[in-house]
Amino acid sequence: MMRPLNRPMITLSIMMATVMQTLDSTIANVALPHMQGTLSASQDQIAWVLTAYIVAAAIATPLTAWFVDRFGEKSVFMASVIGFTAASALCGMSNTLGQIVAARLLQGVFGAALVPMSQMVILEINPPEKQGQAISVWSMGVTVGPILGPTLGGWLTDSYNWRWVFFINIPVGALASYGIWRYLRPTPGARRMRFDTFGFASLSLGVGALQMLLDRGQQNDWFSSVETWTEATVMIIAFTYFIAHTALSRADQSFLDSRLLKDRNYVTGLLLFFVVGLVLFGSRVLTPTMLETLLDYPVALTGLVTAPSSLGTMLSMLIAGRILGKVDMRLMLVAGFSISALAMWQMTRYSLDLSESDIIWPGVLQGIGTGLAFVPLSAAAFATLAPAMRAQGTAMFSLVRNIGASIGISLVQTVLVRSAVSTHAALVERITYANPAWNNPAVASAYDTTRPSGAAALDAIITQQSSMIAYINDFRLMFYLTLAVLPLVLLIKAPGRAGAAVDPHVVMD
Repeated sequence: MMRPLNRPMITLSIMMATVMQTLDSTIANVALPHMQGTLSASQDQIAWVLTAYIVAAAIATPLTAWFVDRFGEKSVFMASVIGFTAASALCGMSNTLGQIVAARLLQGVFGAALVPMSQMVILEINPPEKQGQAISVWSMGVTVGPILGPTLGGWLTDSYNWRWVFFINIPVGALASYGIWRYLRPTPGARRMRFDTFGFASLSLGVGALQMLLDRGQQNDWFSSVETWTEATVMIIAFTYFIAHTALSRADQSFLDSRLLKDRNYVTGLLLFFVVGLVLFGSRVLTPTMLETLLDYPVALTGLVTAPSSLGTMLSMLIAGRILGKVDMRLMLVAGFSISALAMWQMTRYSLDLSESDIIWPGVLQGIGTGLAFVPLSAAAFATLAPAMRAQGTAMFSLVRNIGASIGISLVQTVLVRSAVSTHAALVERITYANPAWNNPAVASAYDTTRPSGAAALDAIITQQSSMIAYINDFRLMFYLTLAVLPLVLLIKAPGRAGAAVDPHVVMD
């Protein structure tokens, strides 16, 4: 008789590790101004706290499959959780900019494997008929973590200090480490993969240059900067060499198994997952800044009105996990993307006169749409993929999502800044004394451009209006991108009843 291991405890343990890692992708953002003062750093220098983590995680993520093949998944998982927890402690104890940047690099390196490995373990320990529900649980950790990060980070920073943004990981990491050690059965490394030094070097250089370009592009005014041109050139050369090397090498000699790219469901899933990362994270960074800068919301209230979106995501993921296998996953994907598009359309109707319900309900709708799309998308991408290719498949899946998120954040920030500037100039051109509004004595007195106070007041109004229009333009762009991916759903092939994969976490009774 086959006796399965304790799946609930394995799931709980790996999800604690996953949430810990995904939270850290955004939790430190709101604490940067406080770190800046403590560490005596400039605004440009303190940004390296975020850049170091993003670049290190992006470079280390593709290594996940090789480490699992070499040392076995339990050993790699344990090392990743312990290393990430220790690096978090070092971040919290840092007293100089150099120390915290080095600690964040370590965080990125050790944390890179946590999300792909948690997805791989979830797929392995659950039979095909239960994988939908299991993926819904995993998806909640991956999506809710980054959403709640800024709210939790703001509360910890305001209530204690910025160091607790990192210290909070220590008890979570300790519990996750114990659970993985206690419940996850060790499996020896297969040692089938040869380490492709050239492939890894070219991919890492390309991904690192891309992340640097995206993270620092707006700050450097994009291609007006020599740094941006250098990063773009390095990225193009490195990716060209990697693609050529992969195409000319055998599957067992290349860092990226080319058989992954022959699976239609997997490739389509990658494309859709890229857009989910782009739209989800791109739009998520817009609403909090809009509320705090334009509508003067305090951090706590911003967290309260944006939190229901996470509840919508969790609810829809639970439902999606239960109906997956009973409803065509392509219909679920269409429904998810359509609801997300509806939420984006509602956001394009924002104005400076917003009630709290005007913010909450589009956010809830977006959360529901994200959950309905995320679960079947994760299941569809791996439905036709051989179990032996899951380690590399999950690593590439995580990498593509992160790149999509980075591009989305950079895109919305660039559109926001440039749209605000161009709109400001256009509005200024329309302000003339021929406008009938100047006939109103109150308006003429308050915005008398012959006085510095009147000119400043008028400019403040124009700036506020142009910023609101810029946010609306960003939401409109996200709306169009969401609609544009709907035809890709037709490329997904509905999976048939596959045989159950061999489960390495099952023992004989």
